Amino acid sequence: MTQRWLIAHRPPIILDHPMVMAIINITPDSFSDGGEAFTPDAAMDRIRLARDQGAAILDLGGESTRPGAARVPPIEQAARVLPVIRAARREGIDLPISIDTTRAEVARAAIDAGADIINDVSAGLDDPAMIPLAAERSAGLILMHRLRPPSEDVYSNQYERAPVYAEEAGGVVGVVRSFLKSRAEDAVRAGVNPESIVLDPGLGFGKSVAQNHELIQRIDEIQTLGFPVLSAASRKSFLSSAPGDHPKSRDAASVAVTVAHRRAGIRLFRVHNVAAHIDALHDGPT
Repeated sequence: MTQRWLIAHRPPIILDHPMVMAIINITPDSFSDGGEAFTPDAAMDRIRLARDQGAAILDLGGESTRPGAARVPPIEQAARVLPVIRAARREGIDLPISIDTTRAEVARAAIDAGADIINDVSAGLDDPAMIPLAAERSAGLILMHRLRPPSEDVYSNQYERAPVYAEEAGGVVGVVRSFLKSRAEDAVRAGVNPESIVLDPGLGFGKSVAQNHELIQRIDEIQTLGFPVLSAASRKSFLSSAPGDHPKSRDAASVAVTVAHRRAGIRLFRVHNVAAHIDALHDGPT
């Protein structure tokens, strides 16, 4: 499967081979690596390592979206991410940079500093200015499905009852597919180039363990929408049934999902452990 992903001021990314998006959490409280890259120097070390290991895109965020996380004001998000984006560009790191935020003012400042892509886990619903900003700046745009904001959510393996996705609407796969289709159509109507849009089914966001695995197994139904799909299972709780295990122990399971999604035709993967995923993607079948 070959798809183009248009990003302002760059040649299009041709998604004809697997590409890894490295997670750089400039936060003190992300579920897997909070605090590890919280200072600009530590974040730059993580960026250099990701680049050297073969990452194609850097995904920087200044607000954790783990279940139960409190919102971070835009001014604080910007204070965390902007020095790192500027430092990366000053150093000559030319990889595309994605800004992981649901706030348009953070995204705008990040683009001004050198970012190329907006990764919005609310699919533009938290801030009505986000999609018009993506259109105005010709930014790449990732639209994700979630059932509820992180502050109201729990980890996938901690639900007492599975979240409800109406069977008459197709269950979890049908609901997620319809939502992403609607948000992509809204973005196109707002002026976003269709080739600038990537869809993320939101594994782990408001889905039980079984619902996440159903989405993984039926990812081809999301791909029929015609947009590139982002695989973002890395270290999420549905990959483990062991209570209290550390997210880093889930790397092997994360890689297994990546390999399954590669076989299904996905070419874009958001991950923590770049080296492990690069090795698996290069070793596996196309």
